[in-house]
Amino acid sequence: MTEEEMRKRLGALRIEHRDLDAAIAALSAAGGQDQLQIARLKKRKLKLKDQIAIIEDFLTPDIIA
Repeated sequence: MTEEEMRKRLGALRIEHRDLDAAIAALSAAGGQDQLQIARLKKRKLKLKDQIAIIEDFLTPDIIA
């Protein structure tokens, strides 16, 4: 995967993460009747956060102090 592809993937992951955050907030505000669905969305959101962190670490150059 090239650096450009990684940056595009990173952008897509961030958008999906933000969308999941909005969906979780909407479900919670609607009374939160479907706790299982909310838990699944939160789990997916955490996986996305991990993927984002991995790509960010790869794209950030190491600084030798």
